[in-house]
Amino acid sequence: MLKKQMEIYISKALSENKVELFKEEKEYAERHHLTNDFTIVEKENITRFTDAYIERSNKENEELISEESAAFLSQPLEYLKTNKSEFLYFESSWFELIGVETLSLEVDDVFGTYNALFGLKFQKKMGNALKAYLNKELQGEIGTYSLMFNQGDGLWDVNFSLNSVEGFKEEMSLGDALSLIYHFLFILVETIEEDK
Repeated sequence: MLKKQMEIYISKALSENKVELFKEEKEYAERHHLTNDFTIVEKENITRFTDAYIERSNKENEELISEESAAFLSQPLEYLKTNKSEFLYFESSWFELIGVETLSLEVDDVFGTYNALFGLKFQKKMGNALKAYLNKELQGEIGTYSLMFNQGDGLWDVNFSLNSVEGFKEEMSLGDALSLIYHFLFILVETIEEDK
């Protein structure tokens, strides 16, 4: 899935024998020899989510509080601790590229951890590989993630603690947190697809 998505993205983005890619996609394209007859220009990571759709919503009733622009991503991640009754909802073409359907970010009311919740487009039979990857890569105790296949959507419902991801810092911005989540999930998808 990822290789096909990358090939489609590159063919659409190709202009004048060059394509602009972010670090993860650039390295992937090079590793998988998708760079035959054009030049890759690496884009700055801070611009990845400038086109993201962002909502702030109430956790209790899921009512929309406000739609936000990409400028909101410069807020510190701690915004979520200050506003524990809210969760953030994101849609981005970058998450779609890796098979992630909508992402929410919130603070867990009990443990105070930052949690990422999303749907992941993998077949049900990939469950053991997903669990193995999350067990290996999340640096925390038991309970740092939950994983359940949703028959209705055909997606894996995933919830993991961002605090358990290597590189996490509570002082980071919301944009940096999204980039960290994206990087973690990009590697997850690539690893699982290559291990098939």
